[in-house]
Amino acid sequence: MPILQPIVLWRTAIILAILLLLPGCWDNKDINHRSLPIIMGVSMENNRYNVYLDIPTIAAEEGGMKVVKGTGSTISETIDDLSADIESQVDLLHLKIIVVDKKYAQKGLKDSIYTFMRSRDISAKTILIVSDEDLDTFFKNVNDFSQDEETTLYNYFQKNAGWNPQITDTRVWQVFRSINSYTHDVVAPLVRTGGTTPVDILGSAVLKNGKMVDEISTEETLLINAFNGISAQGKIEVMNKATVQITSSSISHKASLRNGVPSLSSKFKLRVTVLDTKGDPSVTEIKNEVQTLLCKRVEKFFAKVQKDRADVLGLGQLFRTKLSRSELAHWREDYYPRMQLNFSVHTDIQNLGNLRTTE
Repeated sequence: MPILQPIVLWRTAIILAILLLLPGCWDNKDINHRSLPIIMGVSMENNRYNVYLDIPTIAAEEGGMKVVKGTGSTISETIDDLSADIESQVDLLHLKIIVVDKKYAQKGLKDSIYTFMRSRDISAKTILIVSDEDLDTFFKNVNDFSQDEETTLYNYFQKNAGWNPQITDTRVWQVFRSINSYTHDVVAPLVRTGGTTPVDILGSAVLKNGKMVDEISTEETLLINAFNGISAQGKIEVMNKATVQITSSSISHKASLRNGVPSLSSKFKLRVTVLDTKGDPSVTEIKNEVQTLLCKRVEKFFAKVQKDRADVLGLGQLFRTKLSRSELAHWREDYYPRMQLNFSVHTDIQNLGNLRTTE
């Protein structure tokens, strides 16, 4: 029996590999035959989903964006129906933002979040935001303002574009994690269309187990970002005496559990620069005002989310070594409402500019 030459074997192997890969090529479609939504909106009315797709128009003579809307019993069904009704196939791989309306968020997003995570077409890194107005109005106003710019809304949440520390950056996977976590809730940006700008950032929606239970201001959102170490460039107005900008921040925690009551001592270190002053405040006055103001804000904010039993700071994570898994399962109901927080702030003013250094 003749022995095949090595070169013949290599050629045969290459041909077989190419044949195996060919079937995947038949599904490729020209980009002109695909619709690539940038933004998807989801609301619910009478137990039926309303799905909005904001799609850039490819034709050179058209330009801009178009919004298509569909209704169905599930999100997947609605998207399939929309894809069948328009002239090109809907491809969600380039989806950047998912917008849900406030009423739907208050009912709970669990089913939708699970749908997004199961879908192979939607990235788990897609940004989630909550609209304070109905989505018909939201999409009309955003597109009327942005005209030919497809990424106007997306730029608000990009760290190299319009994002600032008073805006939270929440992804689908983070909401999914919070739904399945005993000790971690999240906040999502709360917006509505503005007058002279595409949108106004109202603050953040507090999501507990995927359900909106409260809302917080942009100043309180800055506190959450500061806890997570992403507060650089955030600005703080100090009792009408000065404005300081955070250059860096760090926080240390010491957790303890006594007689079943959790206690947490947190020390927040800030490095700030003075942007402007009113009158002639001293360095000591500014430091004391910053520290007093932040402590009051944290106390007020913590009392608010503690009442909601929403652990948006993820403080329960600090007690994972002190509580058993069965005890952690009752963190929100039994331990978090009784938790005692001792918060202190240390401020270091790095750049005084023209401020007189009177102590």
